[in-house]
Amino acid sequence: MMKIEHKTWYPWAVVALLWVVALLNYMDRQMLSTMKVAMMGDIRELETAENFGRLMAVFLWIYGLMSPMAGLIADRINRKWLIVGSLGVWSFVTLMMGYATSFSQLYVLRAIMGVSEALYIPAGLALIADYHRGNTRSLAVGIHMTGLYVGQALGGFGATVAHTWSWQTAFHSFGLIGVAYSLVLVFLLREKRSNGQVSNERKAVAPSGAVKSGFAAGWDSVRHSLGMLLGTVSFWVILFYFAAPSFPGWATKNWLPTLFSDSLGIDMAKAGPLSTITIAFSSFVGVISGGILADRWITRNLRGRIFTGAIGLSLTIPALFLLGFGHSLVPIVGGGILFGVGYGMFDANNMPILCQFVSPRHRAAGYGLMNMTGVFAGAFITSWLGKSTDAGNLGQDLAMLAIPVALAVVLQLATLKPVVADKTQD
Repeated sequence: MMKIEHKTWYPWAVVALLWVVALLNYMDRQMLSTMKVAMMGDIRELETAENFGRLMAVFLWIYGLMSPMAGLIADRINRKWLIVGSLGVWSFVTLMMGYATSFSQLYVLRAIMGVSEALYIPAGLALIADYHRGNTRSLAVGIHMTGLYVGQALGGFGATVAHTWSWQTAFHSFGLIGVAYSLVLVFLLREKRSNGQVSNERKAVAPSGAVKSGFAAGWDSVRHSLGMLLGTVSFWVILFYFAAPSFPGWATKNWLPTLFSDSLGIDMAKAGPLSTITIAFSSFVGVISGGILADRWITRNLRGRIFTGAIGLSLTIPALFLLGFGHSLVPIVGGGILFGVGYGMFDANNMPILCQFVSPRHRAAGYGLMNMTGVFAGAFITSWLGKSTDAGNLGQDLAMLAIPVALAVVLQLATLKPVVADKTQD
């Protein structure tokens, strides 16, 4: 009897299963950004934007520090159980945040969430890439990324739930949903490894030909992965290409509700859903269109995915100026739509572009390093924009983030020239 993971439809079932995980990943982290006002009555330290920025930033710093380790782990153990465990832990943390009574408790829980959520993305994207080796990879990754955007949008309703019931109810409800879904994955999700990957995970060979074991084998394997990744110029370019757009990417995730509220003069209960739904819907359009375009383009040109990502990033440049300097509904929402479409096209092709330069044995580690650089950029910008908001400069400083994005577009077009559509060997 054919195993379920060998069924022709199962690669798309994996995308569907992980889509829900991606949704929960972003929903649980995002809803805090829209519930500041509701939580201030119980936790007074949240009254200043700088303290709120610190709370958002600690997640990003921990998440970033853990990302390379998460990728290295995902390349070496069963990714199914890593995903199940990650989801279960961060969902439980979300549940516990509903019981927090002080800023310090929120701070610690937010840090733990950073550890557990970091374990998911490298493992999830590497698993999807292994199931989709042909010209469906960008679309599969793009569909998965829509889960992040829908989660971001639903996170915006945290403010609505908090306004209708309480902020504690929002954390309790979403946390319980995640814990329950982790049990569903235990029965439905399957790992996929090639024989070469399995043998590489289980042993390391010394120069003499002897098989190493234990710590020495593990250290040699990690050192080999990092050497393969950091020893190539193309990977360094990909790191910058991924990090530069993360400045505005994380800025919109964490501060766009505040920008909408300030620029449009509406309360957070309305600004939260409006801002997150605007970005989520347009990003959905971007990842699907960007995935389809890239998968078709690469059959005619090996740089098709790179060109698609460049088009997407180029769209975010005018969008940032509209968001930063607009003061009415049309430019603000229009900028959000343009940013979402462009960022979605970029997002759908990050892992597929990495697959053109890095073999399957090192892809989770590679994406972990990319995640680290992107998240560190996000942690810096989140904290900085907190001070900027207190000074009344949020819009202006957001618009200036178009500069590193423009540099990333120029650099990737000038240097990234793959020789294969899917690198399979070191």
